[in-house]
Amino acid sequence: MRLAAAAARLVTAGSLATVGGLAIAEGLAVASLAVGATAPRLTVTAPGHTPKIKTHWNYTVSVYEGGKPVAAKLTEQIVDPIGGVHAVQVGPTTKNITNMPIKGTYRDYIIWPADSRGIPLTFRVTVKVGQVTKVVNYHVTAH
Repeated sequence: MRLAAAAARLVTAGSLATVGGLAIAEGLAVASLAVGATAPRLTVTAPGHTPKIKTHWNYTVSVYEGGKPVAAKLTEQIVDPIGGVHAVQVGPTTKNITNMPIKGTYRDYIIWPADSRGIPLTFRVTVKVGQVTKVVNYHVTAH
């Protein structure tokens, strides 16, 4: 009610005023603000930063916006200490997780090879929601 009263005081025939984010023109109110779009929230959950080699290391990737699951494109990579980037594959398959469509939550596992023992690696998760890109770097050292 306060906004309407303030708008009524500011508007005269043929005038334009802005009150509380609304453009008031000749008695008509037009919303000039973008609807409260929130940035997507990306979380990576895993049992720890020191996975055991040759066993399943289960992890979960969650993408939510405004508390609700959203459609996204998921890319997962392993970055080694010298800068090499390696695609993560889906479970036991040879399919790379690159621009994979998901909605909300994605669960999978990685089996760390014996060659990775003691080497500090980065599990990089990239999610694209529309034009927004979010990245989480999860540091691991297999043992």
